[in-house]
Amino acid sequence: MRRNAGLFVAISMLSGFGSSAMSLVSGVWILDLTGSTGLAALAGLCVYAPVLAGPWLGGLLDRASRRPLVIAVNLLLAAALLTLLAVRGPGQTWVIFAVSGAYGVSYVLIDAGETALLPSALSASELGDVNGWRSSAQEGMKLVAPLAGAGLYAWQGGHAVAVLSAAMPILVAVLYRAVRLNRTPSERPTSWDHDLRTGLAVLIGQRATRVPVLLAATSIAMSGFGTAAVYAIVVAELRLPTTFLGVLAGAQGAGSILGGLVVGRFLTRRGPVAVGVAGTVLFAVGCLVRCLPWWPATVVGAVVAGIGLPWTLVAAVTAVQTHTPAALLGRVAATANTAMFGPLVLAIPLGSAAVHLGGRPPLIAAAVLCLAAAVTLRVPKPRRPEESAPLVIVGS
Repeated sequence: MRRNAGLFVAISMLSGFGSSAMSLVSGVWILDLTGSTGLAALAGLCVYAPVLAGPWLGGLLDRASRRPLVIAVNLLLAAALLTLLAVRGPGQTWVIFAVSGAYGVSYVLIDAGETALLPSALSASELGDVNGWRSSAQEGMKLVAPLAGAGLYAWQGGHAVAVLSAAMPILVAVLYRAVRLNRTPSERPTSWDHDLRTGLAVLIGQRATRVPVLLAATSIAMSGFGTAAVYAIVVAELRLPTTFLGVLAGAQGAGSILGGLVVGRFLTRRGPVAVGVAGTVLFAVGCLVRCLPWWPATVVGAVVAGIGLPWTLVAAVTAVQTHTPAALLGRVAATANTAMFGPLVLAIPLGSAAVHLGGRPPLIAAAVLCLAAAVTLRVPKPRRPEESAPLVIVGS
């Protein structure tokens, strides 16, 4: 089990490095080729849009052998990245958009696949710790990889970054092959519509998964809603240079690394629901502290928010892993990802509009919504007699 834990952490580091480096460089590359900031921003939308198809993409993982499929997706991603070598001018910008879309699809399949594979490789008592370590590894790469990618881009151009990024999923595929798995139950193929209904039924039908996923969805959505507000506070209200945003990103990243290292212990002692509530409250406190008219407070708020946000995500992922039948994990994990990250598509533009009211009102609104969710979802509702029976998915 220790061997598998180390392999999964290494997988998270390699995949996090490659994706973080390329996500920054793709936008910069498009901007250099076209001179359009709007087109550069669309590269990020191509990455996140496929999460909306999560329930259907996740169904693939329950129809095929999960490890071979995840390995194949990584190898296909590497091949897609190498097509960026054909980009020579503005006429090939579409290739960068296509590769960004491929990244988005791979995110959905690989994240859901890894979530489904972990319970077959680790004991239930190890899931919380390993999920936390994986979160810390990914956050650590978010601090290192963008700088490395930008430096390599400035030195050798986008083609060099594409080759480096393509090497990462190849190495990840090798590590996946080395993981030792127990056999998992298989399920007969179902309709694509059934994948959506089944994923939603498992998530909503039991409090153990419903509450952590809803808390994570709220916190993640509010993080996107408050992004423009943080920019406004730094530049317009505190009158600091835009480079200070890098300091805040580093502070939040440091908080996320710390939070990931300790969240496993809290999950073991208190369970996913309690940790999800605690993470949501911490994120809300971080939003409120950022509203104080003192720049050190914004740094402290970034650290606190950085601790809380991964707690909500790790709690939700662990809850899905421990309370979902193995044969359904692919589609349920992908549906959970859609529920948690899909609202960002709406939250980010709403936050950009709300910032016209000033920097602090959107952050206060985000904190109030998070606290309301934590209070509302923390207390279990009385169960009706028909809810006392175990969850059964008809046709599964």
